[in-house]
Amino acid sequence: MKGKREIASFLYLTIGAIFAAFAIEEFLVPVLVLDGGVVGVSMIISQLTGIKLGILTFVLNIPFLIIGLKNMGKGFFVSAIYSMILFSIALSVFTVLRYVTEEALLGVVFGGVLLGLGVGFVLRGGGCLDGTETIALLLSKKTSFSVGQVVFIINIFIYATAGILFGWDRALYSLLTYFISFKIIDMVEEGLDQGKAAMIITQNGEELADEIYKKLGRTCTLMDGQGLISSDKKCILYCVITRIEVATLRKIVSESNESAFVTITDVSEIVGNHVKKTPGDDTEAILH
Repeated sequence: MKGKREIASFLYLTIGAIFAAFAIEEFLVPVLVLDGGVVGVSMIISQLTGIKLGILTFVLNIPFLIIGLKNMGKGFFVSAIYSMILFSIALSVFTVLRYVTEEALLGVVFGGVLLGLGVGFVLRGGGCLDGTETIALLLSKKTSFSVGQVVFIINIFIYATAGILFGWDRALYSLLTYFISFKIIDMVEEGLDQGKAAMIITQNGEELADEIYKKLGRTCTLMDGQGLISSDKKCILYCVITRIEVATLRKIVSESNESAFVTITDVSEIVGNHVKKTPGDDTEAILH
């Protein structure tokens, strides 16, 4: 089961990185339409300096990779660095091909769809192509803003810069591309902020709950349970996470060196406050 999951993750990361690179080089770059985040900044610098986009994208993502390693664990780091390296290589490969189209509207629509598919696949594989996703995830845990809101705020500044440098029509096209790609991500990956309820049945509840808190910043509710046939006493952990954190949760459980039963279900709505402890403090922070 673990081997199949790793193979599926590898395929998602590989296909996603290639799709995203193809969308950018063959649809967006020819019509001077920007992606968001680090990739968008790289596209601006590439247009102004002539430095290859693939090189810029990887170099500018390095600081965010280091932050991801410190805060989200080695599993996320490995997946992220693989997808980012492949993404950068694919950008360099596709740059020598003939553009699919130089029509702005076609570039926006088809580029946005392919980019959304690519990013969605990468997120399903447990990685990311853009360092701003890592920052957004970390900020969402410490503020009242969601992941999607943080990413959107960052992108607004990038698109405003593009409008000043290249014309406001390019900024508006870029914003339209962002909305299209984000909608596709919702379809493929069920959204960055899609709530997931995880229920874990284990014999080492407190130790596992501590690991989840250390690596994801999510607190768990502990409940006592008992097997019907074996009569073994069990601990049931319940926690709510985002879709992007599911891959890390699977990694935490698989490395716990015990047999744990895990179910993950969609959460359509969260009513009330999300409470979690503040690191290094006995008080609790209420996040709206």
